[in-house]
Amino acid sequence: MPRAKRDKKISLTKTDRKGLQWKQQIVEDIRSCVQKYPNIYLFSVQNMRNNLLKDLRSEWKKDARFIFGKNRVMQLALGRSEEDEVDSDLHKLSKRLKGQCGLLFTVRDETDVLDWSKQYSALEYARSGFIATETVVLPEGPLDDFSHAIEPHLRSLGMPTKLDRGIVALYKEFTVCTEGKVLTPEQARILKLFAKPMATFTLEIKCSWSKDSGYRSYVAEEVSTDSGNAGDEEDVEMSDDD
Repeated sequence: MPRAKRDKKISLTKTDRKGLQWKQQIVEDIRSCVQKYPNIYLFSVQNMRNNLLKDLRSEWKKDARFIFGKNRVMQLALGRSEEDEVDSDLHKLSKRLKGQCGLLFTVRDETDVLDWSKQYSALEYARSGFIATETVVLPEGPLDDFSHAIEPHLRSLGMPTKLDRGIVALYKEFTVCTEGKVLTPEQARILKLFAKPMATFTLEIKCSWSKDSGYRSYVAEEVSTDSGNAGDEEDVEMSDDD
């Protein structure tokens, strides 16, 4: 019997990865922004989420550009030393690219940007490894917001659930997490299922550069023995084409 044409196996090992062309595009975008915008702000993030960064891009789209990517690529674009920097004093800002951080290119002035960054925050669901900020306890009884089909999944997460006449219910009180303790992957999933955000997404402006006044620092530079690229595991390039 001939094999059906639609019966094809696709190897996931052949999926494309971000390579040299992608990195070159980031470098070109950053150098283009240096020419286009008079001010650059380097910010660090806590509890980063891609969707929240995209919301920020939309909010600032008229007069700014966010770029968040591999630190080494961004350092290369700005210049790692005084000899290869693309504009005066930019190598000083480049050296501050450590951990999870990004660049904000904008026409807005210093006061506007700093005031905004201090006031901005957004609640988000915590991931595994996060330190619980409160103790969450679910009482015994029915879970009316859940379909009977999800009961096996809840049970697999460690919840004491059962089906009572087709209704998902807890047959005893259940402590999801305890304040001060590290969340497990299962606890993080349960908190999200029960719509209990525990993390806060924040930005901190560390330093800036402007065409008029050059480099300026707002917080003390961290003393670090690493290569300055922690946080490169999750890369987001906030391009205008997203």
